[in-house]
Amino acid sequence: MLGAFRSALATPDLRKKILFTLGIIVVYRLGATMPAPGVSFKNVRACAEQLEGQNIYSLINLFSGGALLNLSVFALGIMPYITASIIIQLLTVVIPRFEQLKKEGQAGQGKLTQYTRYLTIGLAILQSTGLVALAVRGQLFGECDQDVIPNKDSIFTLVVLVITMTAGTSVIMWLGELITEKGIGNGMSLLIFTGIAARIPAEGKNILDKSGLTFTLVCVAALVIIASVIYVEQAQRRIPVQYAKRMIGRRMYGGTSTYLPLKVNQAGVIPVIFASSLLYLPDLVVRLTQGTSTEQNWFSTFVQTYLVKQSSWVHIASYFLLIVFFTYFYVGITFNPDERADEMKKFGGFIPGIRPGRPTAEYLKFVLGRITLPGSLYLGIVAILPNLFLDLTGDGQNQNFPFGGTAVLIMVGVGLDTVKQIESQLMQRNYEGFLR
Repeated sequence: MLGAFRSALATPDLRKKILFTLGIIVVYRLGATMPAPGVSFKNVRACAEQLEGQNIYSLINLFSGGALLNLSVFALGIMPYITASIIIQLLTVVIPRFEQLKKEGQAGQGKLTQYTRYLTIGLAILQSTGLVALAVRGQLFGECDQDVIPNKDSIFTLVVLVITMTAGTSVIMWLGELITEKGIGNGMSLLIFTGIAARIPAEGKNILDKSGLTFTLVCVAALVIIASVIYVEQAQRRIPVQYAKRMIGRRMYGGTSTYLPLKVNQAGVIPVIFASSLLYLPDLVVRLTQGTSTEQNWFSTFVQTYLVKQSSWVHIASYFLLIVFFTYFYVGITFNPDERADEMKKFGGFIPGIRPGRPTAEYLKFVLGRITLPGSLYLGIVAILPNLFLDLTGDGQNQNFPFGGTAVLIMVGVGLDTVKQIESQLMQRNYEGFLR
């Protein structure tokens, strides 16, 4: 491994890409720690320490590397871009124009990327406005009585805050695209990876300060979880595909054998994001309409007791079932067996023992349904592991578990993808790669 790193750094153009990527990551972390104008950093830190991770924005705070609860320039992190990308991807199934752009290749994909950027800015404006409104009303940090925005009565200060956070999201989007274009790996994914990794030392120290035995158990569990996630993320069902020989002009084409890979985790981490966002929606509604009626107070008590508390079995069960549902939903709209069967038939491909056309589509649906079940169960189990840990240890007040759920899924996925990209570039230069 060290020899492979030395080989990568010894290659001039590859070394330049790695150093460029590291430089962009440093700029990103600097913006994540820089307080936005008009924010009292001292009061923000005091309120964040009292909160101990119990907030409706824990998912965004995870992706932003803790920048959200610092109300920094990059407070929103990459979450608006993730949400916009998911929405555009879903709309390609509903809107014929988007579906046509997707089939146009690179030009159409560029147009969809442009739409994603516009939607990202719109979502950033909405999210930053809501974040500032909650901070002004004192509902962002629960019961904290510190003024995180001392000059909160000034409209100018609030507008500047919204503009700064929206601009921060735009800069993050630009930094991610720079990494993808001139660096190593997928830029947006690497920024998410960096944000999550930045929180691990502090979270680990908190656990170590409370209990050395718990810290040891967490480290052992982390190794087991990471190894399991790597194994399942690499797992796939390979469906053999045979292409018949065809005479085009004076040349013979086809006659080759390949396979169609169907990953066990076909949906990636998207179902976890969907489920987390939907599960925290009731708490957001309660906070925005708190104290309006007796019925709302009863609903607020139920939400705070069973849905917000991550060690609650109602929260765990709801989270697991939502992940399973969204896994089937997302796979169903992103993988079209009929379209794949038509493409294979168009180019003379067929699955041995299966007739081309509709029988092939039905076979693909059958196989996809078989592998989606273990994939959804895998996602649900990995996502609720930290919640089960909190319940079994009775540490329901500390919601910070650095090696569980979404964090591991993203870090392992991004790590594997980045290593594969470096490996492919090393192989082109006849160097020994990481995977040998």
